Amino acid sequence: MNETTLSLHAPLSFRRGPAMPNRMALAPLTNLQSHDDGTLSEDEFAWLVKRADGGFGMVMTCAASTHALGKGFPRQLGIHDDGHILGLERLATALRQAGALSSVQLQHSGGRAPRELIPGQPVGAIDDAKRGVRALSTGEVEQAIEDFILAGLRAERAGFDGVEAHGAHGYLLCQFLDTHNARTDRYGGSAENRARMILEVIAGLRARARPDFQIGVRLSPERYGMDLGEIRALSARLLREGQVDYLDISCWDTFKQPEDPAWHGRALMDWFTDLDRHGTRLGVAGKLTTAQNARECLTRGADFVVIGRGAILHHDFARRIADEDFASAPLPISRAHLAAEGLGRDFIDYMATWPGFVAEEAA
Repeated sequence: MNETTLSLHAPLSFRRGPAMPNRMALAPLTNLQSHDDGTLSEDEFAWLVKRADGGFGMVMTCAASTHALGKGFPRQLGIHDDGHILGLERLATALRQAGALSSVQLQHSGGRAPRELIPGQPVGAIDDAKRGVRALSTGEVEQAIEDFILAGLRAERAGFDGVEAHGAHGYLLCQFLDTHNARTDRYGGSAENRARMILEVIAGLRARARPDFQIGVRLSPERYGMDLGEIRALSARLLREGQVDYLDISCWDTFKQPEDPAWHGRALMDWFTDLDRHGTRLGVAGKLTTAQNARECLTRGADFVVIGRGAILHHDFARRIADEDFASAPLPISRAHLAAEGLGRDFIDYMATWPGFVAEEAA
């Protein structure tokens, strides 16, 4: 690879739409700070725009619900109703003015949706009586696919450069990919059938959105019932077929060994960076908090990095890592620091539920 390829501050082109001005994307981070009806709040607007102002080449929203039954968190951003578009238009405009690519992450919590937050029984790929989850019928799966597509088209109408389909972390699309999905219709059983839902979401969006609308997919390579070999094969297919513009592999810990001993011997990210890209871009996420480990991802073959904790701690992380020795502030961190970095009170309270993240204040 040449020096330009290895630079975190080099532009990155995509098959469709505008280029990223650099190789750093803001992760789609849960922050619990929009309104109960899913409309964008001032706090969430400020948090995201501050990251664009801080130099991130792409800014993704948190997971935005594609259906009221898919709401997974209090005060989650929504994109399942036309009433959500006005706030999203304002956000897309501000992100563009700050120089960042903009993306909405499309998500349905499926069986992980808390009963107290949704207007009905949680639904998922399969029945789960212990958790009170009802399996979607075949027709309801088809409608859920349509809901993802309509949500993506709302993002397009709002002026975003693209969307990311959330196929990771045990949410609805991931529940269908789960090896335990033993449905007997065309959406369960074989690996091909279990991938059908996410592939039909992608195909529907690609057919109905404008030609330069960017589509990404987030996948979990392990946990949540994922089989690393299957996710590697699905990733290879998505890279090869060219319907998406990028894959976002959520490793949780980018350089760790896979959990499955059969795949030991290489870092988790390396099982994806060796795949032929065919013009599709590959990003990786997971514990990237220093300039050194972000650079190493490019050295090992990733096209871009997706930053979570580092972006929470530093709105300008993307600029700070021009210093080759930069490392994110150590934890625990003060509430005052997080407030100065653009987190609203609800987001700070949420981060305080992460063990060791927020410093306890003296009584």
